[in-house]
Amino acid sequence: MFLNRLSVGVLVALLLVSCGNSKQEAPKQEAAVYPTAVLSEQNTVLESVYPVTIKGQEDIEIRPRIDGFIEAIYVDEGALVKKGQALFKINSPQSEQALLSAQAAVNSAQAALNTAKLNVERIRPLAQKGIVSNVQLETTENAYESSKAAFAQAQATLSNAKATMGWTSVTSPVDGIVGSIPYRQGSLVDKAYVLTTVANTNNVYVYFSLNEKDLMEFLEKAPGKTQAEKIKNMPELSLTLADGSVYPEKGKISTISGLVNTNTGSVSFRADFPNPQGLLRSGTSGKISIPTHLENVLVVPQKATFAQQDKVLVYKVQGDSVVQTPISVLQIPGGKDYAVTSGLSSGDRIVTDGVITLRNGMKIKVQ
Repeated sequence: MFLNRLSVGVLVALLLVSCGNSKQEAPKQEAAVYPTAVLSEQNTVLESVYPVTIKGQEDIEIRPRIDGFIEAIYVDEGALVKKGQALFKINSPQSEQALLSAQAAVNSAQAALNTAKLNVERIRPLAQKGIVSNVQLETTENAYESSKAAFAQAQATLSNAKATMGWTSVTSPVDGIVGSIPYRQGSLVDKAYVLTTVANTNNVYVYFSLNEKDLMEFLEKAPGKTQAEKIKNMPELSLTLADGSVYPEKGKISTISGLVNTNTGSVSFRADFPNPQGLLRSGTSGKISIPTHLENVLVVPQKATFAQQDKVLVYKVQGDSVVQTPISVLQIPGGKDYAVTSGLSSGDRIVTDGVITLRNGMKIKVQ
């Protein structure tokens, strides 16, 4: 019994010695190595992106100027047309009847004029010889003048009737592209009907809006004293189409609306883009990018930042440890970097990768 107790005591002592030795032999944990970078000022470009609506420089509704039936359609949807090219033929029985009536009125007035002229030529020599009175001559001459006025009025009516008949041919007022054609041959139409649209898209207008706050910041940053000078000095714009492709031509802001939309609190801008290849169509959409050039700013990679609540932070290196530092940033196009507006200074060193494994005050080794 005594030997068993002695054996147990010896075994416990050996275990305690073994544990003590293992604690003494455990190596100290070394600080991890992290990549860092020293910040310096540089120039960069920011982009403000806004949705846009694209319109042709001339986007004209084509309406008939007379009532009637569509007799012929000479173009198809999407066709390129020239100014003055015939688009539709309108069959207008009323206009045809008005033309015939006007022509008949001219013929009647012409006959009355000829008769009045003959009467004057017949009465004048008789009045000169005293055979008839001067009163009768004056009455005949007045009738002649009245006939001339009636003839002139009939001719004017005929001219108007001919002009109206000319409206039976509906032509394009500009060079452009034909839109949809909702009414087909045989449809009864009048001035209220839009037969189609013709959009002149050699140049296009791109419309977008800014709220009041963005407008004030935008104008404040633009060089120049007056709004006209600021518009003139604004940078060229890029247009991204609905499929994500970037339109090859650059545009310029041409006008800023003088009124604020009371419903949306926004101001309308118009930018002009050339369209030599006809790639842009009236009614399409896209996004416009307005560049802003920043000089002497700090740029940090997005992977060097992390978010806590509504704040963006980085780990700034101080000695052999790191400190969480909140910063204010603006996103740089490309989605990889931020421009720092506050929170850091030139010469600061920050951890550029692996920030998810760090904690405030943690010791590191700088790579």
